[in-house]
Amino acid sequence: MSVRINVILPDETVRVLDRVAPKGGRSRLISDAVMHYVSSRGKSQLAERLKAGYQANAKRDLAIAEEWFPLEEEAWQQHTRPHTKAQK
Repeated sequence: MSVRINVILPDETVRVLDRVAPKGGRSRLISDAVMHYVSSRGKSQLAERLKAGYQANAKRDLAIAEEWFPLEEEAWQQHTRPHTKAQK
């Protein structure tokens, strides 16, 4: 379903729109542009929220990583050590 709306645009915007939209394609181009804007804006805002979250938790995450590092190192050493028949 489509809904007719009235939009006022600056003259320069209309000139650009007429240059890039195929004849009779203004509405489709505007619709695509709005959807693209909303999509990219949403992704940008999500990226900003994720960045703020990992920055806020960076000290805690580093402390956890440092706490578990010796155990992970030990497990890695055991995993990479060659096995003998007696160990199997």
